[in-house]
Amino acid sequence: MKLFSTAALAAFAAAMAVPAAAEVQNYTVIVGTTRVGHLNADVQGDRVSIDYDYKNNGRGPTMKEAITLGADGLPVAWDITGATTFGSKVDEHFARQGSKASWTDSTGKSSAAAKGIYVAQSGSPWATGLYARAIMKAGGRTITALPGGTLRLTKGETLSVAGPGGPLQVTRYDVSGIETSPDSILLDPNGEMFAVVSPNFAIIRAGYEAEADRLKELAAKWSTDRFVDIQKKVAHRYAGPVRIRNVRLFDPKAQALTGPVSVVIDGRRIAAVEPLDSPPTKGETIVDGAGGTLVPGLYEMHAHTGQEGALLNLIAGVTTMRDMGNDNDVLEALIQRIESGTIAGPRIVRAGFVEGKSPYSSNNGILVNSQQEAIDAARWYAARDFWAVKSYNSMNPAWVPAMVQEAHRLGLKVIGHIPAFTNADAMIEAGFDELTHINQLMLGWVIQPTEDTRTLFRLTALKRLPGLDLNSERVQHTIKLMVDRKVPIDVTLGIHENLLTNRDGAIPRGAVDYFDHMPIGSQRGLKQAWIDTSAPGDDAAYRGAYDKIVQTIRMLNDRGIMIVPGTDTGGAFTYHRELELYQDVGMTPAQILKRATWDMAAYLGQDQQLGSIEKGKLADFFLVPGDPTKQLKAIKTIAMVVKDGTIYFPSEVYPEFGIKPFAPAPKVTEAK
Repeated sequence: MKLFSTAALAAFAAAMAVPAAAEVQNYTVIVGTTRVGHLNADVQGDRVSIDYDYKNNGRGPTMKEAITLGADGLPVAWDITGATTFGSKVDEHFARQGSKASWTDSTGKSSAAAKGIYVAQSGSPWATGLYARAIMKAGGRTITALPGGTLRLTKGETLSVAGPGGPLQVTRYDVSGIETSPDSILLDPNGEMFAVVSPNFAIIRAGYEAEADRLKELAAKWSTDRFVDIQKKVAHRYAGPVRIRNVRLFDPKAQALTGPVSVVIDGRRIAAVEPLDSPPTKGETIVDGAGGTLVPGLYEMHAHTGQEGALLNLIAGVTTMRDMGNDNDVLEALIQRIESGTIAGPRIVRAGFVEGKSPYSSNNGILVNSQQEAIDAARWYAARDFWAVKSYNSMNPAWVPAMVQEAHRLGLKVIGHIPAFTNADAMIEAGFDELTHINQLMLGWVIQPTEDTRTLFRLTALKRLPGLDLNSERVQHTIKLMVDRKVPIDVTLGIHENLLTNRDGAIPRGAVDYFDHMPIGSQRGLKQAWIDTSAPGDDAAYRGAYDKIVQTIRMLNDRGIMIVPGTDTGGAFTYHRELELYQDVGMTPAQILKRATWDMAAYLGQDQQLGSIEKGKLADFFLVPGDPTKQLKAIKTIAMVVKDGTIYFPSEVYPEFGIKPFAPAPKVTEAK
């Protein structure tokens, strides 16, 4: 990546000075290999109208934008209406008059001096090109952003793409400074958006869709380059043994802390757990634990991860994650990079995604159109050492028993969503080994067999939960099935807290401990509701639904059903919240830590190597200053993470994402 020469800036500014002709810019939204929507920008001189709509997995944003640009290329008016991915209403407005700017978004009404460019809260990806052009037209590399922060532009490579008009030269630019990671965009020679791409998602100019796969591969490379550079800066591999002195260990089997000890790691493994007064040997590196607690690495059991999520989870103490559905090639490449030490991340256990083909499909993993294809998908995953097959919403329930039989024959678990037009009872009878999401379980108690859960209905129907009698025969029959067959459930309680209780303008109760540490864009996003609660009675109904969910999980836990800790929200900070919420369903901090460490290691068959801090095991653990068995929030202030013997200090990593650290690094010295 490089910045711009003065000549390049002058040339681009000259190009931008030419008044824009009327044109309609059409783009196709692609997830995986499937076209799922559009982005159309009607540019009429200084006025732009945008229509942005796509649906994957039965959901996605629907936005209309009207932008008026001033002579300086900056918006003087910007109106955005529509709905977010989960259906919350958007009614965002910005206006610049003279030296004053004012705006209304989900956080409320605000105003400030009109300096720099307004960054829309709910703007479509077309806005990224607008920001890039504004920075270049201003003749610099940065521009002040409203409502806060600074946008920075970095230039990448130029490449040739093929389409109906012949070869076209497009250049990659990264716009950073507002969110935790830069947004990458490809611009044509006129500075207009050509594409926005990520490893499994693309918005690409109409007519050039055949280039999507190549561009997604390039996006994976660009992302990898960034994380390779970060790894070189933050991964510490010391010569000789490393002695972590004056720490207590969380012993998950005893659900208690040990007395003060020293833990010695050599290479990837724990070489010894020694009395505190044991002297170091020559050549050791000494880490002062300062009386803190070492906790075995945590297990995030519901991830859909990429490179950013992998690193952020790692420095949040998550040293193992179960990926619950991904682009299979992208995930395989990610695992290879992590295992080689090229980038940082947890060790990854894979659940292979199998989805039926329908207009509401989640375009991920393997999509099937028959029972035989479902069986073949199970075989494909078994041959590639996946841990499980994960079934999804559009799977035909009639195909499930045969797929389960084949998966079990090959040593795979079968887990997942309850497909549309069936219920948890039927899937347990068919052989599901684990259920996914508490709403998927509970919907079967409140909806009719003909109602379609492949759309946002599987979320909006939760309004029916407050009236549910948990002691009814229907509910108790399902719970008895789970108890009798020892079927765990990955409840993802935190995502339901966000879905049902987050409201516009308010800091979510699950984010209060990290909100102030996040960059401005992330803070604005956190204060945006997920669902539409504007209809009379909906606010109370959704809040009541969350209370009923908590009551249900408490009942499951009381009956001995294993609650599997996972998030489906990216993990890291939200994983800490997931664990914290389990106190509301009757678990103590020590029980929660045992569940998130030892229990999950045993569940995945890894307890001989992981799950506790013992001589001979892999060195996966993290250091916190406090005692998490007394105050679980202590896991949110991590000073050091060790994974496979490599040491990371979160205070060095978080600034790479614009996040303020939560705890200083421990003192490190060398034994004489």
